[in-house]
Amino acid sequence: MNPSTSSSPGDIGVVVIGRNEGQRLVRCLQSFRGRAARCVYVDSGSTDGSAEAAAALDADVVRLDMRQPFTAARARNAGLARLGELGPIEFVQFVDGDCEVLPDWLATAAGFLRERPDVVAVAGRRRERFPEASVFNRLCDIEWNTPVGEAKAVGGDAMFRAGALRAAGGYRDDLIAGEEPELCVRLRAAGGRVWRLDADMTLHDAAMTRLSQWWRRNVRSGHAFAEGAFLHGGAPELHFVAETRRSVLWAVALPLAILALCLATPWALALFLVYPLQWLRLGAGFATRGLPIPWEYAAFLVAGRFPEAQGVLKFWAGRLVGHRSTLIEYK
Repeated sequence: MNPSTSSSPGDIGVVVIGRNEGQRLVRCLQSFRGRAARCVYVDSGSTDGSAEAAAALDADVVRLDMRQPFTAARARNAGLARLGELGPIEFVQFVDGDCEVLPDWLATAAGFLRERPDVVAVAGRRRERFPEASVFNRLCDIEWNTPVGEAKAVGGDAMFRAGALRAAGGYRDDLIAGEEPELCVRLRAAGGRVWRLDADMTLHDAAMTRLSQWWRRNVRSGHAFAEGAFLHGGAPELHFVAETRRSVLWAVALPLAILALCLATPWALALFLVYPLQWLRLGAGFATRGLPIPWEYAAFLVAGRFPEAQGVLKFWAGRLVGHRSTLIEYK
């Protein structure tokens, strides 16, 4: 069977979330018109006319109550609930409002899910629309290129079996980041499988041009690692345990240990050479594998442990004082 022709638009509902995405939202909504039974757009307090533009493109608009803390997970759950009210659908595609769904993706994903009843979530290749705009956009484009085949998790753009998603309870509303991998932990625990296809799925516009944006994005990742490990860090899942330990080791434990040794001998400062050595090791490996910008990528991976560790500490500091973190936005 050819997956690209095995499913009709009536099988598929789309949930788009966004705030003040402007023309990017219009492009997103136009990208799958006629390829899905219905679309719900969940708006989180836009002031640029996004909700009105979505309604003009035949999307059913849900306006979140912004008196409650916003999370992308909460927005996606609201969209899923509204889809259910509008009528039955078999598959639901989630997409962020700064993305464009590529023409063949919905039919390809739905066709694959029909062929594979054991699979409950499927994603394809997300690409950056403007990778040349900044090194940070190029880093995102590399990050999106995860291995093809069975996977542990999908990202914000993915298609799910609506029934399996509802049976799992949807996303956790209270997670400010890492909500997709956490959902996939529960889907897999219930017996479902998660897959990434070798197919282009969406074009994304990170619009990340400043170092401060990159830093905040990595703080958010670190927070997601720590909270994910807190929720599902036990065996056999060990969810985000290695990522959390890695950040704390490189950005907290190792620098403090070296500084402590410096109290005994100033020669211990030479141990900080472990960071450029790690950069050389990673960069050489990436260059051998043919990755784009291998040396820049390696440098930002090494440096990224520090904002990640900030996010880990932010999560645990909040736990200690009984305070939940609010959304960490980078644009």
